[in-house]
Amino acid sequence: MPIRIAPDKLKQFQRSIKRYVAENFDEDIGDLKAGLMLDFVMKEIAPAIYNQAIADAQTYFQERVTDLDGVCYEPEIGYWPAPKRQAP
Repeated sequence: MPIRIAPDKLKQFQRSIKRYVAENFDEDIGDLKAGLMLDFVMKEIAPAIYNQAIADAQTYFQERVTDLDGVCYEPEIGYWPAPKRQAP
């Protein structure tokens, strides 16, 4: 499943890349280089992060479903208190 990002977010990411390069490498890059860098990250790195996030979410929900009885169990016919037992 391809990762889709809104165009306005892509522009924000490009600006962030340009700032990062300027602050960390003392070099100004244009929109083209920032866009190419973003394309690389989206094709090469983002899928691994996305897949890990999906696996983490799946594990989280499977653990919650496994413990559903413990978390969501409500005793039935619980209005009346249990009768007290008398000692013999």
